[in-house]
Amino acid sequence: MTEAKNPRSFVGTVVSNLMDKTIVVSVERRIQHPLYKKYIRRSKKFHAHDAENACHIGDTVRIEECRPLSKTKSWRLVKIVAEAVVEGDRA
Repeated sequence: MTEAKNPRSFVGTVVSNLMDKTIVVSVERRIQHPLYKKYIRRSKKFHAHDAENACHIGDTVRIEECRPLSKTKSWRLVKIVAEAVVEGDRA
């Protein structure tokens, strides 16, 4: 199987894990306003494949571009960078 040589990857925060084997990741970036030169936060949501349903809301994850897996899902989970701080059990 041939993989992309340099697939795009982003680090973002999980905002939803309600679907089976799918997470929604919000990726935030900072851009400079062309006229006023002030930095603005822009965010975009990506659907990513989470095969083991390992992610929880608030986790920081790295996602990578892959072939289309469904109509909206063409990203896959690479690793969980940091887990969200939760009170109690993560079961």
